[in-house]
Amino acid sequence: MNNTTLKKIATTLGCSISTVSRALKHHPDISVKTRERILELANTLDYEPNAFAVHLRTQNSKVMGLLVPAISNYFYESFIASVEEECRKNGYALMILQTANNPITETDNLKIFRQNRVTGLFACISANTNTLADYYKLTDQNIPIIFFDNVPEEKSLNKVCMADERAAILAAEALLAANKKNIIGVFGDPRMSITQKRLTAFENYFSNNNDQTTITIIHATNSEDAETLISNQLNDKKKADAIFCMSDELLIGAMKAVQIKKLSLPTDIGLIAISNGFVPKLYYPTITYVETSGHKLGKLAFTHLMACISGSTAVNELTVDSVLIKGGSL
Repeated sequence: MNNTTLKKIATTLGCSISTVSRALKHHPDISVKTRERILELANTLDYEPNAFAVHLRTQNSKVMGLLVPAISNYFYESFIASVEEECRKNGYALMILQTANNPITETDNLKIFRQNRVTGLFACISANTNTLADYYKLTDQNIPIIFFDNVPEEKSLNKVCMADERAAILAAEALLAANKKNIIGVFGDPRMSITQKRLTAFENYFSNNNDQTTITIIHATNSEDAETLISNQLNDKKKADAIFCMSDELLIGAMKAVQIKKLSLPTDIGLIAISNGFVPKLYYPTITYVETSGHKLGKLAFTHLMACISGSTAVNELTVDSVLIKGGSL
């Protein structure tokens, strides 16, 4: 354990503790020669400031919080990696907690963030969140929150999202261009805002542009559910000619169902998904997908949170655009 203190450095060099403290902060009142002597000794002794003392003095823990339903999700993995990289470059640590879509766990985790006085919070609400009371307890302590991906409906909150409606429309356009007539649309938990946005945009596009297409909507909460539900649909006498999946996890379930049925892409059935981009490239042919980048969203979320920490009072809902990436599955 390193026991080097300001007092030890000051005693060794025969100067005051306040002189050492100011020198380590590069205060202009300290001469260059004195500062260099103090910095050299501090480095030699491997001096590290007491994080708790700094926190108490500055009211800045230099720790960001990140709340997510599940870490084992390709989109969230890339979002977390992006935020962590930005935190590290800017001198912050990142505390990551997951809710498993359990509102009790969500409340407990928000309490942990409050107790640790995080400087700011990135939050993806759970599918079962029915109140923001615990989030407001953080903002009451002047802890800014950036909601991301699955966000609350309230307008007076800072949010960063993918262009969810646009992503669904791009997928619908691609299906229509491929002349698909009987489509299975696989969506997530209907309580989630992200599901609602994508589903509404998807259905509206077909109702406004082609009333000859049959859309069968199913909801799945994980890849296993998706596999089972899609398999049941593929057993139906009315043969589907395409599957749309609104996420990578649902895409995995769809591909398993397709493989079990020994269907070939795109000859027997077409497939398109909204994806972070990693999963579609695991298959041959590569799955056509609409890119929703967790990496880009993480960068935007960090920039937005830093603006709030710096004093910005503007409330914004920012989006990252989506693009169609053509593969060989449609």
